[in-house]
Amino acid sequence: MQVNFNVLIRYKKYALLTIFLLLIGILILPACVKPDKKPAFSVIAFFTASKDLAHISFVHEANRYFSDMALKYNFIYDSTGDWNDMNYEFLSRYQVVIFLDSRPDSAEQRDAFRDYMENGGAWMGFHFAAFSLTPSAFPQNWDWYHNQFLGCGEYNGNTWRPTSAILRVENKKHPALRHIPKTFISSPNEWYKWENDLRTNPDIKILLSIDSASFPLGTGPKPHEIWHNGYYPVVWTNIKYQMIYINMGHNDIDYEDKTNKELSFTFQNEIQNKLILNCPFWLWKKRLIDQSSDFN
Repeated sequence: MQVNFNVLIRYKKYALLTIFLLLIGILILPACVKPDKKPAFSVIAFFTASKDLAHISFVHEANRYFSDMALKYNFIYDSTGDWNDMNYEFLSRYQVVIFLDSRPDSAEQRDAFRDYMENGGAWMGFHFAAFSLTPSAFPQNWDWYHNQFLGCGEYNGNTWRPTSAILRVENKKHPALRHIPKTFISSPNEWYKWENDLRTNPDIKILLSIDSASFPLGTGPKPHEIWHNGYYPVVWTNIKYQMIYINMGHNDIDYEDKTNKELSFTFQNEIQNKLILNCPFWLWKKRLIDQSSDFN
């Protein structure tokens, strides 16, 4: 048998080169593959989502959005419709609590939440989480929460239909408003007004309000559901707590034609989403700073 030595030599060269490259790959691969990072912090969102289709739509949308953001930005996002989870042991697992559409109602749940907040917990609430009206299914029967913690008191009216508004930044230096322009157009929303004037409360820092360029705001049909003037805060924080309230959280639903079709979505707004996502990160970092200062 005749052997072509030139071909054999070339074959050996290629084989050696292949083995060399495989060895290099094995050595380099561990340095290139990053180990899984421990999640930075944990968030738990409470919701009811049982009656108003606009609020139910928002809750489902919010759970999808925060779940996606948790994967993208390395935090844990859990949600529960069981308000009995509002207890000391359960809350101790989380650095940030969110109320998506309601509030705790039993004395035990309320005591657990207040204790959590007064001992360094962090909270953000959306839209209906601040609602109370006597008489209604959600009466103002929790003075600490509505008057001291939120500062707003009872609900005192709203716009209708859900419409976008031009929102104005009131405190550009606040971390929750990082990279948010001075004014921007919101997603459609049902806007609330309140019994108390938050501007007179020294503990409340208003971050966003409705810009006067929004007026008239709302389409009715009832005249009082269309606002023509006034001052309306929509995002604020209480400096005595690690908290932030956001009035957005009501999607538009086709009630009139009885199709119940979703006509708008809260999280289809890049600037507003940036604001919302800034909030849990600000609360988590603020909590870390406040906790470290306790030991200094």
